[in-house]
Amino acid sequence: MDYREEYKRWLEHVQDAQLHAELLHMGDAECRDAFYRELSFGTGGLRGTLGAGTNRMNTYVVAKASQGLADWLGSGAGVVIGYDSRLKSDLFARTAAAVFAANGLHVYLFEELLPVPTVSYAVRRLGADAGVMITASHNPCQYNGYKVYGADGCQITSDAAAQILREIRKLDVFADVRSADFEAALADGRISLIGEDLLTAYLAEVKAQSVLFGDEADRDVAIVYSPLNGTGLKPVTRVLAESGFTNVTVVAEQAEPDGTFPTCPAPNPEVREAMEIGLQYCGRLNADLLLATDPDCDRCGIAVRDGDVYRLLSGNETGLLLLDYICSQKIKHGAMPPHPVFLKTIVTTQLAEKLAACYGVKTRNVLTGFKYIGEAIGRLEQAGRAGDFVCAFEESYGYLTGPYVRDKDGVDAALMICEMFAVYKRRGLTLPERLRQLYTQFGFCLDTLHSYAFEGPDGMDRMTAIMARFRTGIAELCGQPVVKITDYAPGLDGLPPADVLKLETADLSAVIRPSGTEPKLKLYLSVSAPDPGTARELEAALTKELEALILQKL
Repeated sequence: MDYREEYKRWLEHVQDAQLHAELLHMGDAECRDAFYRELSFGTGGLRGTLGAGTNRMNTYVVAKASQGLADWLGSGAGVVIGYDSRLKSDLFARTAAAVFAANGLHVYLFEELLPVPTVSYAVRRLGADAGVMITASHNPCQYNGYKVYGADGCQITSDAAAQILREIRKLDVFADVRSADFEAALADGRISLIGEDLLTAYLAEVKAQSVLFGDEADRDVAIVYSPLNGTGLKPVTRVLAESGFTNVTVVAEQAEPDGTFPTCPAPNPEVREAMEIGLQYCGRLNADLLLATDPDCDRCGIAVRDGDVYRLLSGNETGLLLLDYICSQKIKHGAMPPHPVFLKTIVTTQLAEKLAACYGVKTRNVLTGFKYIGEAIGRLEQAGRAGDFVCAFEESYGYLTGPYVRDKDGVDAALMICEMFAVYKRRGLTLPERLRQLYTQFGFCLDTLHSYAFEGPDGMDRMTAIMARFRTGIAELCGQPVVKITDYAPGLDGLPPADVLKLETADLSAVIRPSGTEPKLKLYLSVSAPDPGTARELEAALTKELEALILQKL
Protein backbone atom coordinates (compact mmCIF):
# COMPACT_ATOMS: atom_id res chain seq x y z
CA MET A 1 0.00 0.00 0.00
CA ASP A 2 1.34 3.40 -1.01
CA TYR A 3 0.52 5.35 2.13
CA ARG A 4 0.66 8.74 0.39
CA GLU A 5 -1.83 7.71 -2.29
CA GLU A 6 -4.19 6.21 0.28
CA TYR A 7 -3.91 9.37 2.36
CA LYS A 8 -4.97 11.44 -0.66
CA ARG A 9 -7.99 9.16 -1.22
CA TRP A 10 -9.08 9.62 2.37
CA LEU A 11 -8.57 13.35 2.18
CA GLU A 12 -10.84 13.40 -0.86
CA HIS A 13 -13.60 11.08 0.41
CA VAL A 14 -13.81 11.42 4.20
CA GLN A 15 -16.88 13.41 5.21
CA ASP A 16 -16.44 13.22 8.98
CA ALA A 17 -15.33 16.74 9.99
CA GLN A 18 -13.16 15.62 12.90
CA LEU A 19 -11.34 12.98 10.86
CA HIS A 20 -10.91 15.36 7.93
CA ALA A 21 -9.36 18.00 10.17
CA GLU A 22 -6.99 15.38 11.55
CA LEU A 23 -5.97 14.39 8.03
CA LEU A 24 -5.22 18.00 7.13
CA HIS A 25 -2.80 18.36 10.04
CA MET A 26 -0.87 15.11 9.54
CA GLY A 27 2.88 15.25 9.10
CA ASP A 28 4.62 12.66 6.92
CA ALA A 29 5.67 10.38 9.79
CA GLU A 30 2.18 10.35 11.26
CA CYS A 31 0.69 9.86 7.80
CA ARG A 32 2.93 6.86 7.19
CA ASP A 33 1.95 5.21 10.47
CA ALA A 34 -1.75 5.87 9.83
CA PHE A 35 -1.76 4.48 6.27
CA TYR A 36 1.14 2.05 5.81
CA ARG A 37 -1.22 -0.89 6.37
CA GLU A 38 -4.81 -1.78 7.18
CA LEU A 39 -5.53 -2.40 10.85
CA SER A 40 -4.95 -6.09 11.44
CA PHE A 41 -8.05 -8.31 11.69
CA GLY A 42 -7.59 -11.61 13.51
CA THR A 43 -9.18 -13.87 16.12
CA GLY A 44 -9.42 -10.84 18.41
CA GLY A 45 -11.07 -8.80 15.63
CA LEU A 46 -9.67 -5.27 15.37
CA ARG A 47 -7.84 -3.18 17.95
CA GLY A 48 -5.96 0.07 17.49
CA THR A 49 -5.67 3.73 18.37
CA LEU A 50 -8.47 6.10 17.51
CA GLY A 51 -8.00 8.43 14.56
CA ALA A 52 -8.00 8.84 10.80
CA GLY A 53 -6.38 6.22 8.61
CA THR A 54 -6.49 2.58 7.58
CA ASN A 55 -4.34 1.66 10.58
CA ARG A 56 -6.65 3.41 13.05
CA MET A 57 -10.03 2.79 14.67
CA ASN A 58 -12.67 5.01 13.07
CA THR A 59 -16.15 4.71 11.59
CA TYR A 60 -14.82 3.91 8.12
CA VAL A 61 -12.66 1.01 9.32
CA VAL A 62 -15.51 -0.26 11.53
CA ALA A 63 -17.98 -0.04 8.63
CA LYS A 64 -15.65 -1.89 6.26
CA ALA A 65 -15.05 -4.67 8.80
CA SER A 66 -18.80 -4.92 9.36
CA GLN A 67 -19.45 -5.17 5.62
CA GLY A 68 -16.89 -7.98 5.36
CA LEU A 69 -18.46 -9.79 8.31
CA ALA A 70 -21.94 -9.30 6.79
CA ASP A 71 -20.78 -10.73 3.44
CA TRP A 72 -19.31 -13.74 5.27
CA LEU A 73 -22.47 -14.36 7.32
CA GLY A 74 -24.97 -13.79 4.50
CA SER A 75 -28.38 -12.13 4.47
CA GLY A 76 -30.80 -13.35 7.13
CA ALA A 77 -28.20 -13.92 9.84
CA GLY A 78 -28.59 -12.45 13.31
CA VAL A 79 -25.87 -10.40 15.02
CA VAL A 80 -25.63 -9.24 18.64
CA ILE A 81 -23.80 -5.94 19.24
CA GLY A 82 -22.53 -4.69 22.59
CA TYR A 83 -20.26 -1.82 23.57
CA ASP A 84 -18.31 -0.49 26.53
CA SER A 85 -17.51 2.96 27.92
CA ARG A 86 -14.63 3.81 25.59
CA LEU A 87 -14.51 6.88 23.41
CA LYS A 88 -16.74 6.37 20.35
CA SER A 89 -17.85 2.87 21.43
CA ASP A 90 -21.52 3.79 21.12
CA LEU A 91 -20.89 5.43 17.73
CA PHE A 92 -19.02 2.38 16.43
CA ALA A 93 -21.82 0.11 17.67
CA ARG A 94 -24.42 2.14 15.76
CA THR A 95 -22.15 2.22 12.69
CA ALA A 96 -21.86 -1.58 12.69
CA ALA A 97 -25.61 -1.97 13.28
CA ALA A 98 -26.44 0.28 10.30
CA VAL A 99 -24.15 -1.75 8.00
CA PHE A 100 -25.59 -5.09 9.13
CA ALA A 101 -29.16 -3.80 8.73
CA ALA A 102 -28.42 -2.59 5.19
CA ASN A 103 -27.19 -6.07 4.29
CA GLY A 104 -30.30 -7.93 5.42
CA LEU A 105 -29.01 -9.09 8.79
CA HIS A 106 -31.09 -8.80 11.93
CA VAL A 107 -29.34 -6.77 14.62
CA TYR A 108 -29.75 -7.22 18.37
CA LEU A 109 -28.20 -4.11 19.91
CA PHE A 110 -27.79 -3.65 23.66
CA GLU A 111 -29.69 -0.55 24.74
CA GLU A 112 -27.00 0.30 27.30
CA LEU A 113 -23.32 -0.43 27.75
CA LEU A 114 -22.67 -3.75 29.48
CA PRO A 115 -19.76 -6.15 30.09
CA VAL A 116 -18.29 -8.19 27.27
CA PRO A 117 -19.50 -11.57 28.64
CA THR A 118 -23.10 -10.44 28.11
CA VAL A 119 -22.46 -10.49 24.35
CA SER A 120 -21.21 -14.09 24.53
CA TYR A 121 -24.27 -14.94 26.61
CA ALA A 122 -26.73 -13.11 24.34
CA VAL A 123 -25.45 -14.77 21.16
CA ARG A 124 -26.31 -18.20 22.54
CA ARG A 125 -29.52 -17.19 24.28
CA LEU A 126 -30.93 -15.37 21.24
CA GLY A 127 -29.72 -17.96 18.73
CA ALA A 128 -27.70 -15.37 16.82
CA ASP A 129 -25.06 -16.26 14.24
CA ALA A 130 -22.41 -13.85 15.49
CA GLY A 131 -21.66 -11.18 18.04
CA VAL A 132 -19.64 -7.97 18.01
CA MET A 133 -18.32 -6.19 21.09
CA ILE A 134 -16.91 -2.69 20.70
CA THR A 135 -14.09 -2.63 23.24
CA ALA A 136 -10.34 -2.43 23.68
CA SER A 137 -10.48 -4.24 27.01
CA HIS A 138 -7.90 -2.78 29.42
CA ASN A 139 -5.90 -0.68 26.93
CA PRO A 140 -5.31 3.07 27.49
CA CYS A 141 -8.00 5.55 26.47
CA GLN A 142 -6.65 6.23 22.97
CA TYR A 143 -7.54 2.66 21.94
CA ASN A 144 -10.73 1.00 20.83
CA GLY A 145 -11.53 -2.32 19.20
CA TYR A 146 -14.00 -4.62 17.48
CA LYS A 147 -14.21 -8.13 18.94
CA VAL A 148 -16.12 -10.82 16.99
CA TYR A 149 -17.90 -13.88 18.39
CA GLY A 150 -19.23 -16.93 16.57
CA ALA A 151 -22.62 -18.61 16.98
CA ASP A 152 -21.17 -20.68 19.84
CA GLY A 153 -20.49 -17.55 21.89
CA CYS A 154 -16.71 -17.98 21.51
CA GLN A 155 -14.39 -15.49 19.90
CA ILE A 156 -13.94 -16.50 16.28
CA THR A 157 -11.41 -19.16 15.32
CA SER A 158 -8.33 -18.56 13.20
CA ASP A 159 -10.05 -20.12 10.17
CA ALA A 160 -13.12 -17.92 10.56
CA ALA A 161 -10.96 -14.82 11.04
CA ALA A 162 -9.02 -15.62 7.86
CA GLN A 163 -12.24 -16.06 5.88
CA ILE A 164 -13.70 -12.79 7.18
CA LEU A 165 -10.43 -11.02 6.43
CA ARG A 166 -10.60 -12.23 2.82
CA GLU A 167 -14.08 -10.69 2.53
CA ILE A 168 -12.86 -7.43 4.06
CA ARG A 169 -9.93 -7.22 1.66
CA LYS A 170 -12.25 -7.44 -1.35
CA LEU A 171 -13.86 -4.15 -0.35
CA ASP A 172 -13.11 -0.54 -1.09
CA VAL A 173 -13.74 1.39 2.09
CA PHE A 174 -15.55 4.20 0.26
CA ALA A 175 -17.30 2.43 -2.65
CA ASP A 176 -18.33 -1.00 -1.37
CA VAL A 177 -19.83 -0.47 2.09
CA ARG A 178 -23.63 -0.39 2.40
CA SER A 179 -25.19 1.40 5.36
CA ALA A 180 -28.81 1.98 6.41
CA ASP A 181 -30.24 4.94 8.26
CA PHE A 182 -29.95 3.83 11.88
CA GLU A 183 -33.21 5.37 13.13
CA ALA A 184 -35.16 3.99 10.18
CA ALA A 185 -33.75 0.50 10.72
CA LEU A 186 -34.65 0.73 14.39
CA ALA A 187 -38.18 1.86 13.55
CA ASP A 188 -38.85 -0.91 11.02
CA GLY A 189 -37.46 -3.69 13.22
CA ARG A 190 -34.25 -4.51 11.41
CA ILE A 191 -32.50 -3.42 14.61
CA SER A 192 -33.93 -4.67 17.93
CA LEU A 193 -32.82 -3.36 21.31
CA ILE A 194 -31.75 -5.80 24.03
CA GLY A 195 -33.21 -4.70 27.33
CA GLU A 196 -33.20 -5.50 31.04
CA ASP A 197 -34.65 -9.01 30.70
CA LEU A 198 -31.48 -10.39 29.18
CA LEU A 199 -29.30 -8.81 31.86
CA THR A 200 -31.53 -10.35 34.53
CA ALA A 201 -31.22 -13.79 32.92
CA TYR A 202 -27.46 -13.43 32.65
CA LEU A 203 -27.12 -12.40 36.30
CA ALA A 204 -29.23 -15.40 37.31
CA GLU A 205 -26.65 -17.61 35.61
CA VAL A 206 -23.85 -15.81 37.45
CA LYS A 207 -25.58 -16.29 40.82
CA ALA A 208 -26.06 -19.98 40.02
CA GLN A 209 -22.27 -20.41 40.14
CA SER A 210 -22.31 -20.22 43.94
CA VAL A 211 -20.79 -23.23 45.71
CA LEU A 212 -21.93 -22.28 49.23
CA PHE A 213 -24.37 -25.22 49.41
CA GLY A 214 -25.74 -23.80 52.65
CA ASP A 215 -22.40 -23.15 54.37
CA GLU A 216 -22.14 -20.09 56.59
CA ALA A 217 -20.54 -16.94 55.20
CA ASP A 218 -19.96 -13.47 56.61
CA ARG A 219 -21.77 -11.42 53.97
CA ASP A 220 -21.23 -8.23 55.96
CA VAL A 221 -17.60 -8.04 54.79
CA ALA A 222 -16.62 -4.47 53.93
CA ILE A 223 -16.04 -4.33 50.17
CA VAL A 224 -14.67 -1.47 48.09
CA TYR A 225 -15.43 -1.78 44.38
CA SER A 226 -14.13 0.17 41.38
CA PRO A 227 -15.51 -0.27 37.84
CA LEU A 228 -12.53 1.80 36.60
CA ASN A 229 -15.01 4.03 34.71
CA GLY A 230 -16.20 1.04 32.69
CA THR A 231 -19.24 -1.21 32.36
CA GLY A 232 -19.14 -3.05 35.67
CA LEU A 233 -21.03 -0.66 37.99
CA LYS A 234 -24.58 -1.88 37.38
CA PRO A 235 -24.07 -5.65 36.98
CA VAL A 236 -21.45 -6.07 39.72
CA THR A 237 -23.22 -4.05 42.39
CA ARG A 238 -26.52 -5.66 41.47
CA VAL A 239 -25.26 -9.26 41.61
CA LEU A 240 -23.50 -8.60 44.91
CA ALA A 241 -26.60 -7.01 46.45
CA GLU A 242 -28.85 -9.82 45.22
CA SER A 243 -26.40 -12.29 46.78
CA GLY A 244 -26.52 -10.60 50.18
CA PHE A 245 -23.39 -8.43 49.99
CA THR A 246 -24.70 -5.00 50.95
CA ASN A 247 -21.66 -3.47 52.65
CA VAL A 248 -20.22 -2.28 49.34
CA THR A 249 -18.63 1.13 48.76
CA VAL A 250 -18.08 2.18 45.15
CA VAL A 251 -15.06 4.33 44.31
CA ALA A 252 -16.86 7.54 43.34
CA GLU A 253 -14.07 8.87 41.10
CA GLN A 254 -14.16 5.69 39.00
CA ALA A 255 -17.85 4.81 39.23
CA GLU A 256 -19.45 6.30 36.12
CA PRO A 257 -18.57 5.31 32.55
CA ASP A 258 -15.91 7.65 31.17
CA GLY A 259 -13.75 6.75 28.18
CA THR A 260 -11.05 9.23 29.14
CA PHE A 261 -10.34 7.25 32.35
CA PRO A 262 -9.34 10.46 34.14
CA THR A 263 -7.94 8.84 37.30
CA CYS A 264 -6.41 5.72 35.77
CA PRO A 265 -4.74 6.26 32.36
CA ALA A 266 -4.11 2.50 32.17
CA PRO A 267 -7.52 1.14 33.30
CA ASN A 268 -6.19 -2.32 34.04
CA PRO A 269 -6.61 -4.06 37.43
CA GLU A 270 -3.27 -5.75 36.78
CA VAL A 271 -1.60 -2.34 37.22
CA ARG A 272 -1.16 -0.94 40.72
CA GLU A 273 -1.75 2.66 39.57
CA ALA A 274 -5.30 1.71 38.50
CA MET A 275 -5.96 0.31 42.00
CA GLU A 276 -4.44 3.22 43.92
CA ILE A 277 -7.62 5.22 44.62
CA GLY A 278 -9.41 2.05 45.65
CA LEU A 279 -6.59 1.25 48.05
CA GLN A 280 -6.95 4.73 49.55
CA TYR A 281 -10.65 4.05 50.11
CA CYS A 282 -9.76 0.75 51.81
CA GLY A 283 -7.39 2.54 54.16
CA ARG A 284 -9.97 5.19 55.12
CA LEU A 285 -12.82 2.71 55.55
CA ASN A 286 -10.81 -0.14 57.05
CA ALA A 287 -12.30 -2.33 54.32
CA ASP A 288 -11.79 -6.07 54.06
CA LEU A 289 -11.59 -6.45 50.29
CA LEU A 290 -10.93 -4.32 47.19
CA LEU A 291 -12.40 -5.37 43.83
CA ALA A 292 -11.75 -3.68 40.49
CA THR A 293 -12.93 -4.66 37.02
CA ASP A 294 -11.53 -3.39 33.73
CA PRO A 295 -13.62 -1.24 31.33
CA ASP A 296 -15.36 -4.14 29.58
CA CYS A 297 -15.60 -6.04 32.87
CA ASP A 298 -14.09 -9.33 31.81
CA ARG A 299 -11.08 -8.99 34.17
CA CYS A 300 -11.14 -8.65 37.94
CA GLY A 301 -8.31 -7.65 40.28
CA ILE A 302 -8.33 -7.70 44.08
CA ALA A 303 -6.47 -6.51 47.16
CA VAL A 304 -6.86 -7.88 50.68
CA ARG A 305 -5.49 -7.06 54.10
CA ASP A 306 -2.35 -8.98 55.00
CA GLY A 307 -1.30 -7.91 58.47
CA ASP A 308 -1.07 -4.12 58.52
CA VAL A 309 -1.05 -3.62 54.75
CA TYR A 310 -3.30 -4.24 51.75
CA ARG A 311 -1.82 -6.79 49.41
CA LEU A 312 -2.60 -6.92 45.70
CA LEU A 313 -3.01 -10.51 44.57
CA SER A 314 -1.86 -11.54 41.11
CA GLY A 315 -4.12 -13.24 38.61
CA ASN A 316 -2.34 -16.53 39.29
CA GLU A 317 -2.78 -16.17 43.06
CA THR A 318 -6.47 -15.32 42.83
CA GLY A 319 -7.00 -18.13 40.33
CA LEU A 320 -5.31 -20.66 42.62
CA LEU A 321 -7.50 -19.58 45.52
CA LEU A 322 -10.70 -19.84 43.45
CA LEU A 323 -9.73 -23.25 42.07
CA ASP A 324 -8.99 -24.48 45.59
CA TYR A 325 -12.21 -23.03 47.04
CA ILE A 326 -14.48 -24.38 44.29
CA CYS A 327 -12.95 -27.85 44.34
CA SER A 328 -12.97 -28.12 48.13
CA GLN A 329 -16.61 -27.02 48.33
CA LYS A 330 -17.75 -29.38 45.57
CA ILE A 331 -16.00 -32.33 47.18
CA LYS A 332 -17.26 -31.42 50.67
CA HIS A 333 -20.86 -31.35 49.44
CA GLY A 334 -20.68 -34.26 47.00
CA ALA A 335 -21.11 -31.99 43.99
CA MET A 336 -17.90 -32.76 42.09
CA PRO A 337 -18.70 -34.23 38.65
CA PRO A 338 -17.44 -37.74 37.86
CA HIS A 339 -14.82 -36.60 35.35
CA PRO A 340 -13.98 -33.00 36.38
CA VAL A 341 -11.96 -30.74 34.08
CA PHE A 342 -10.05 -27.54 34.85
CA LEU A 343 -8.89 -25.30 32.00
CA LYS A 344 -5.87 -22.97 31.95
CA THR A 345 -3.55 -21.36 29.44
CA ILE A 346 0.02 -22.53 28.90
CA VAL A 347 1.40 -19.36 30.54
CA THR A 348 -0.72 -19.71 33.67
CA THR A 349 1.00 -20.96 36.84
CA GLN A 350 1.97 -24.61 36.87
CA LEU A 351 0.93 -24.83 40.52
CA ALA A 352 -2.68 -24.86 39.33
CA GLU A 353 -2.14 -28.23 37.66
CA LYS A 354 -0.67 -29.68 40.86
CA LEU A 355 -3.57 -28.31 42.90
CA ALA A 356 -6.18 -29.64 40.48
CA ALA A 357 -4.58 -33.09 40.52
CA CYS A 358 -4.76 -33.12 44.33
CA TYR A 359 -8.55 -32.84 44.02
CA GLY A 360 -8.73 -35.46 41.27
CA VAL A 361 -9.41 -32.84 38.60
CA LYS A 362 -7.85 -33.17 35.14
CA THR A 363 -6.12 -30.08 33.72
CA ARG A 364 -6.31 -29.16 30.07
CA ASN A 365 -3.83 -26.55 28.85
CA VAL A 366 -4.70 -24.29 25.92
CA LEU A 367 -2.95 -21.47 24.07
CA THR A 368 -2.84 -17.97 25.52
CA GLY A 369 -6.17 -16.21 25.13
CA PHE A 370 -9.50 -16.98 26.76
CA LYS A 371 -11.01 -17.79 23.36
CA TYR A 372 -9.18 -21.11 23.52
CA ILE A 373 -10.70 -21.82 26.92
CA GLY A 374 -14.11 -20.99 25.43
CA GLU A 375 -13.51 -23.42 22.58
CA ALA A 376 -12.51 -26.15 25.05
CA ILE A 377 -15.74 -25.62 27.00
CA GLY A 378 -17.62 -25.88 23.71
CA ARG A 379 -15.97 -29.21 22.95
CA LEU A 380 -16.97 -30.52 26.38
CA GLU A 381 -20.54 -29.43 25.69
CA GLN A 382 -20.54 -31.14 22.28
CA ALA A 383 -19.42 -34.34 23.99
CA GLY A 384 -22.26 -34.05 26.51
CA ARG A 385 -19.82 -33.16 29.27
CA ALA A 386 -20.53 -29.48 30.00
CA GLY A 387 -21.23 -30.47 33.61
CA ASP A 388 -17.64 -31.71 33.97
CA PHE A 389 -16.29 -28.17 33.63
CA VAL A 390 -15.17 -27.02 37.08
CA CYS A 391 -13.59 -23.63 36.35
CA ALA A 392 -10.94 -21.87 34.29
CA PHE A 393 -8.52 -19.03 34.71
CA GLU A 394 -5.62 -17.30 33.02
CA GLU A 395 -2.77 -15.33 34.55
CA SER A 396 -4.08 -12.05 33.12
CA TYR A 397 -6.90 -11.79 35.67
CA GLY A 398 -9.51 -13.72 33.68
CA TYR A 399 -11.78 -16.25 35.44
CA LEU A 400 -14.87 -18.31 34.64
CA THR A 401 -16.67 -20.78 36.91
CA GLY A 402 -19.45 -22.09 34.65
CA PRO A 403 -20.21 -22.92 31.00
CA TYR A 404 -22.98 -20.32 30.62
CA VAL A 405 -20.65 -18.02 28.62
CA ARG A 406 -17.58 -18.65 26.49
CA ASP A 407 -15.41 -15.77 27.67
CA LYS A 408 -13.87 -14.63 30.92
CA ASP A 409 -16.34 -12.93 33.20
CA GLY A 410 -15.49 -10.17 35.70
CA VAL A 411 -19.01 -10.19 37.14
CA ASP A 412 -18.76 -13.90 37.93
CA ALA A 413 -15.25 -13.42 39.30
CA ALA A 414 -16.35 -10.57 41.58
CA LEU A 415 -19.18 -12.61 43.07
CA MET A 416 -17.14 -15.79 43.54
CA ILE A 417 -14.22 -13.90 45.12
CA CYS A 418 -16.58 -12.20 47.57
CA GLU A 419 -18.23 -15.53 48.40
CA MET A 420 -14.86 -17.22 48.96
CA PHE A 421 -13.68 -14.32 51.11
CA ALA A 422 -16.89 -14.37 53.19
CA VAL A 423 -16.71 -18.13 53.78
CA TYR A 424 -13.08 -17.99 54.85
CA LYS A 425 -13.69 -15.00 57.10
CA ARG A 426 -16.43 -16.90 58.93
CA ARG A 427 -13.92 -19.74 59.36
CA GLY A 428 -11.27 -17.35 60.68
CA LEU A 429 -9.02 -17.62 57.62
CA THR A 430 -7.70 -14.87 55.34
CA LEU A 431 -6.90 -15.28 51.65
CA PRO A 432 -3.15 -14.65 52.19
CA GLU A 433 -3.14 -17.30 54.94
CA ARG A 434 -4.82 -19.83 52.65
CA LEU A 435 -2.37 -18.95 49.88
CA ARG A 436 0.58 -19.58 52.20
CA GLN A 437 -0.94 -22.94 53.13
CA LEU A 438 -1.06 -23.86 49.44
CA TYR A 439 2.56 -22.80 48.95
CA THR A 440 3.59 -24.94 51.92
CA GLN A 441 1.76 -27.90 50.40
CA PHE A 442 2.84 -27.54 46.78
CA GLY A 443 6.02 -25.43 46.93
CA PHE A 444 6.50 -21.72 46.29
CA CYS A 445 6.37 -20.48 42.72
CA LEU A 446 6.75 -16.89 41.51
CA ASP A 447 5.07 -16.12 38.18
CA THR A 448 5.64 -12.76 36.48
CA LEU A 449 4.92 -11.03 33.19
CA HIS A 450 7.07 -8.49 31.38
CA SER A 451 5.97 -6.62 28.24
CA TYR A 452 8.13 -4.84 25.65
CA ALA A 453 6.53 -2.42 23.21
CA PHE A 454 7.52 -2.37 19.53
CA GLU A 455 5.47 0.40 17.95
CA GLY A 456 5.48 1.67 14.39
CA PRO A 457 5.75 0.19 10.91
CA ASP A 458 8.82 -1.92 11.73
CA GLY A 459 7.53 -3.18 15.08
CA MET A 460 6.28 -6.53 13.83
CA ASP A 461 9.50 -7.16 11.89
CA ARG A 462 11.54 -6.50 15.03
CA MET A 463 9.42 -8.93 17.08
CA THR A 464 9.72 -11.57 14.36
CA ALA A 465 13.51 -11.17 14.39
CA ILE A 466 13.62 -11.49 18.19
CA MET A 467 11.55 -14.69 18.10
CA ALA A 468 13.93 -16.06 15.45
CA ARG A 469 16.89 -15.20 17.69
CA PHE A 470 15.39 -17.16 20.60
CA ARG A 471 14.68 -20.10 18.32
CA THR A 472 18.37 -20.41 17.42
CA GLY A 473 18.83 -22.07 20.78
CA ILE A 474 19.59 -20.97 24.34
CA ALA A 475 21.69 -23.44 26.30
CA GLU A 476 21.14 -22.12 29.82
CA LEU A 477 19.16 -19.70 31.95
CA CYS A 478 20.81 -18.15 35.01
CA GLY A 479 23.48 -20.84 34.90
CA GLN A 480 20.97 -23.69 34.81
CA PRO A 481 20.98 -25.90 31.72
CA VAL A 482 17.89 -25.68 29.55
CA VAL A 483 16.41 -29.17 29.68
CA LYS A 484 13.41 -28.61 27.44
CA ILE A 485 12.49 -26.29 24.57
CA THR A 486 8.88 -26.29 23.38
CA ASP A 487 8.10 -24.49 20.13
CA TYR A 488 4.36 -24.17 19.51
CA ALA A 489 4.85 -22.88 15.94
CA PRO A 490 4.02 -26.20 14.27
CA GLY A 491 1.10 -26.93 16.63
CA LEU A 492 1.57 -29.28 19.60
CA ASP A 493 -0.60 -31.49 21.80
CA GLY A 494 -3.67 -30.87 19.69
CA LEU A 495 -3.20 -27.08 19.88
CA PRO A 496 -3.21 -24.91 16.74
CA PRO A 497 0.08 -23.41 15.53
CA ALA A 498 1.18 -20.36 17.53
CA ASP A 499 4.22 -18.10 17.62
CA VAL A 500 5.13 -19.16 21.17
CA LEU A 501 8.39 -20.53 22.57
CA LYS A 502 8.92 -22.05 26.03
CA LEU A 503 12.32 -22.68 27.66
CA GLU A 504 12.61 -24.78 30.82
CA THR A 505 15.31 -25.63 33.36
CA ALA A 506 14.88 -27.60 36.57
CA ASP A 507 13.60 -24.53 38.47
CA LEU A 508 12.81 -21.93 35.81
CA SER A 509 10.64 -21.50 32.78
CA ALA A 510 10.33 -18.66 30.29
CA VAL A 511 7.63 -18.27 27.65
CA ILE A 512 7.98 -15.60 24.97
CA ARG A 513 5.37 -14.59 22.40
CA PRO A 514 4.14 -11.56 20.46
CA SER A 515 0.82 -10.23 21.75
CA GLY A 516 -2.19 -10.94 19.56
CA THR A 517 -3.83 -7.57 20.30
CA GLU A 518 -1.03 -5.06 20.99
CA PRO A 519 2.37 -4.22 19.43
CA LYS A 520 4.14 -5.91 22.34
CA LEU A 521 6.39 -8.86 23.00
CA LYS A 522 5.38 -10.68 26.18
CA LEU A 523 7.70 -12.61 28.48
CA TYR A 524 6.21 -14.94 31.09
CA LEU A 525 8.57 -16.17 33.79
CA SER A 526 8.04 -18.89 36.39
CA VAL A 527 10.52 -19.46 39.22
CA SER A 528 10.33 -22.29 41.77
CA ALA A 529 12.30 -21.64 44.96
CA PRO A 530 12.31 -22.54 48.67
CA ASP A 531 11.04 -19.09 49.71
CA PRO A 532 9.72 -15.84 48.20
CA GLY A 533 12.96 -13.90 48.74
CA THR A 534 15.07 -16.41 46.85
CA ALA A 535 12.45 -16.56 44.10
CA ARG A 536 12.46 -12.78 43.66
CA GLU A 537 16.26 -12.66 43.41
CA LEU A 538 16.31 -15.45 40.82
CA GLU A 539 13.47 -13.86 38.88
CA ALA A 540 15.29 -10.51 38.75
CA ALA A 541 18.44 -12.19 37.41
CA LEU A 542 16.42 -14.13 34.83
CA THR A 543 14.60 -11.00 33.70
CA LYS A 544 17.88 -9.10 33.26
CA GLU A 545 19.39 -11.94 31.26
CA LEU A 546 16.45 -12.32 28.88
CA GLU A 547 15.90 -8.57 28.50
CA ALA A 548 19.45 -8.26 27.23
CA LEU A 549 18.57 -10.70 24.44
CA ILE A 550 15.27 -9.01 23.65
CA LEU A 551 16.57 -5.45 23.56
CA GLN A 552 19.97 -5.95 21.95
CA LYS A 553 20.30 -4.41 18.50
CA LEU A 554 19.37 -6.66 15.61
